[in-house]
Amino acid sequence: MATQLEIKNLTKTFHSGEVQVTALQKVNLNVEKGTFVSIIGTSGCGKTTLLRIIAGLENEYEGNALLDGKNIKGPSVKKGVIFQDHRLLPWLTIKDNVGFGFKNKTKTTKQEAQIKKYINLVGLKGFEPAYPNQLSGGMAQRAAIARALVNNPEILLLDEPLGALDALTRIYMQQELEKIWQKEKLTMLMVTHDVEEAIYLSDKIVIMSARPGKIKRIITIDMARPRVRDSLDFVRIKEDLLKEFHLHSEQPFFYSI
Repeated sequence: MATQLEIKNLTKTFHSGEVQVTALQKVNLNVEKGTFVSIIGTSGCGKTTLLRIIAGLENEYEGNALLDGKNIKGPSVKKGVIFQDHRLLPWLTIKDNVGFGFKNKTKTTKQEAQIKKYINLVGLKGFEPAYPNQLSGGMAQRAAIARALVNNPEILLLDEPLGALDALTRIYMQQELEKIWQKEKLTMLMVTHDVEEAIYLSDKIVIMSARPGKIKRIITIDMARPRVRDSLDFVRIKEDLLKEFHLHSEQPFFYSI
């Protein structure tokens, strides 16, 4: 599988007066085309900073960040970004929010078809004339996903995309996100604090150390999809991940067969 994203010896230091904070230190990471990769770690370990560099929103750093072999120099339509809050424009309808990335006021036939395709893909057909405040949190986030996909990005960057949702909606949206990933066959790189979410969705999980953020470990998830959250393999991987943060159970799990 071809490498699409390469991070080489990346170090990011923030300067504030005489204070210097190193957020990332000598980070190296390869992400293969079409894979789903999650980044987990404690708060302040540089996960979001790394995602912002890949998105082209941070340009002052040491090392290299390359997409398709070329240095990332700023935002582009090749990279779709989804944040924790949907960031829909409240004065625009869902249809206009999804099509906001198209700069022309009057959409072409092809652009209209794209907008319709992705509204349907995220399950919002019939809600085109609605406004963001008329939707639930999960529906608004689905609209944000459609907006990120409408320009056909090569890679989708997700910064805690489901973090603001209630537990049941979050599980449902994880299933929907997996379906979208499988259908669109694009690369997804997600920052999350939710260990179960990472296991459920990912081909690989990148574990980052506390600041300065370094890659501590990368785990490959070799489980068939869709994944069963209470299966023995799933629980074993979860326990293994929690050990990295000293949150694992002191008692072993027992199963009746």
